[in-house]
Amino acid sequence: MPELPEVETTRRGIAPALMGRTVSRVVVRERRLRWPVPASLGSKLTGQVIDSVERRAKYLLLGTRSGTLLAHLGMTGSLRILDPDTPLLTHDHVDILLDSGRCLRFNDPRRFGCLLWITGDPSRHRLLSGLGPEPLQEGFDGAHLWLRARGRRLAIKCFIMDASVVVGVGNIYASEALFRAGIAPTTPAGRVSRTRMAALAGAIREVLGEAIAVGGTTLRDYVNADGLPGYFRQKLFVYERQDQPCRRCQTPIRHRVLGQRSTYSCPACQR
Repeated sequence: MPELPEVETTRRGIAPALMGRTVSRVVVRERRLRWPVPASLGSKLTGQVIDSVERRAKYLLLGTRSGTLLAHLGMTGSLRILDPDTPLLTHDHVDILLDSGRCLRFNDPRRFGCLLWITGDPSRHRLLSGLGPEPLQEGFDGAHLWLRARGRRLAIKCFIMDASVVVGVGNIYASEALFRAGIAPTTPAGRVSRTRMAALAGAIREVLGEAIAVGGTTLRDYVNADGLPGYFRQKLFVYERQDQPCRRCQTPIRHRVLGQRSTYSCPACQR
């Protein structure tokens, strides 16, 4: 599933082609996404000028004076800037044509993504209203994590993947951040000290920042707005490295299932 770095990479890739452009037409070939594409999307969006391209957690927000297009890539989705006459792929579901002659094309093989139209303040929408702070912005630090963890027995990995605590720390990046902070993923969140929470917050920012710099992580389906894969996979210390030697101490990397998600850690480096 595309996570925060992949979505931020997509945002940066599509924003220059969208900012200030007028939507000339919307073509919907398949409405059956996670939630149906609104039948009125074409009439609502056509003629609107896109004046902002933002991200909140793993959602993209294309702002106009009349409303906001909320997009989520789901598990296998992508948004690409193309020429409108680019041959269609099997799962090219929606085209947003621009007055520049270019096209924003939404592809989603598994159809778990969404394209929704929001009027009013997007932050009050049910999909966004309960989200925690952005990990790369002010308001997120070790003190925030420590305070939210008081009395919690939930494993620290599951805790930092809770979007009400902090957004965008998906499975890959949670495993990698915990390795860098030296914290075992099964440690109860409430038992992690202030000092170690500060280290963890720093590791989360570091991992996400590095992933964004190289275009995210491609494990299977993800491509960015130019159709290119992300290259953070080459920098992974533990994720999907079961039984391989730790890059720091040579101890075999351990795999377990935690919170129904594959979890990777070094039993020597993480306590």
